[in-house]
Amino acid sequence: MRKPVLTLFYQFNPWQSSIGGIQSVIKYFIKYAPDEFRVRLVGTGKPGSSIGTWQSANYADKEIDFMPLIAIENDDVRGLIPTSVKYTTALLGRNLASDFMHFHRLEPMITALNWSGEKTLFVHNDIQKQISDSHKNAILWKYFPAGYFAVENMAFKKCSQIYVVNIESFKFYQQRYSEIADRIKYITNAVDLDFFNPLTSQQKQEKRKHFAKQQGLSENTQFILFAGRLHPQKDPILLIRSFAALKTDNVHLLIAGNGELAEEVQTEIDSLGLSQQVTMLGSVDRQKLATLYRISSAFILTSIYEGLPLAVLEALACGIPIVTTKAGDTPNFLTANSGVVTHDRTPEAIANAIQKILAQPQNYSREACIRVAQPYAARTIVENVFEQMWQHWSQQNSSLSVSMTQT
Repeated sequence: MRKPVLTLFYQFNPWQSSIGGIQSVIKYFIKYAPDEFRVRLVGTGKPGSSIGTWQSANYADKEIDFMPLIAIENDDVRGLIPTSVKYTTALLGRNLASDFMHFHRLEPMITALNWSGEKTLFVHNDIQKQISDSHKNAILWKYFPAGYFAVENMAFKKCSQIYVVNIESFKFYQQRYSEIADRIKYITNAVDLDFFNPLTSQQKQEKRKHFAKQQGLSENTQFILFAGRLHPQKDPILLIRSFAALKTDNVHLLIAGNGELAEEVQTEIDSLGLSQQVTMLGSVDRQKLATLYRISSAFILTSIYEGLPLAVLEALACGIPIVTTKAGDTPNFLTANSGVVTHDRTPEAIANAIQKILAQPQNYSREACIRVAQPYAARTIVENVFEQMWQHWSQQNSSLSVSMTQT
């Protein structure tokens, strides 16, 4: 029996630095794919690379088929034409059907509605909040909410499964699409516990001091970390203003990430006189990000809306407590000794939450943070999805074999 083929569709290149939880999810599906499956990825390539053709590649010691659909220099920064529009346009007129297809945005799936094979759509955010986001640089669908839901309705009916990462969106969709509720499933995001893990207390102090010296800072400096795309969803301006409201010495904010608001964030840092207390690191690779988690005193998220942020799970797996606004699923699973949820979206409230962790670190132990992350092990979650796919595949092929025998 031939191997079933899974094709993953998303606008990124796994061999380039790329910020985002969706990218990490896709990488986990490649890394933990069982050998019984053949995996293909339709992504993006560097300018000058061979576009629109399949090529053999290796990622995480797995042989895959890779097709760069469009050329992108830096997918962390949105241009005049959004990358999702370019990617979707490049799919038009193609047929890249396979036994199973995973889509992580609605737009590319529109082009594949008539392709054969099982289609699965992953919904990563609280869609109601995403559509209602008032920021001028929010998703374009906010200007056409009726159009969005019309397209979504059409796509959902063509899906074999809809995996929803955000619990509020899951409840919303179960009610809105009650006739296909059995296809709509809640799935948690995942963290690679084989990679994201903590240091001992002594190791943490040694590496923190070493990093502080590298940055020209006092060895007593404590670090607060933000990692993610500098996008309106994350509200990085509120992040900077919250840090400005923090009245604690020897605390430094690290910003790991890039995006369309990078210049605006730097301007805010300068205008508040924080250039000596905040470092913008730009895009960092996975190895360095893990190091930053491990040496930090807290991870901070000031998002307007979220699904279940992978960065939160990664930080917890590295033993680091969380400060978060009431966005997405993070407030639903944080415990009292693994982080603080701020219900007011004000700089003062967020600064107070940070101060609470800095003042009483013993109340937010490494072990308590790790316990929260453990149920989200990527290996387990991904293998469960593949097991369901394998069952569908086996049943279909068994039925086909019986039909051919009878004929």
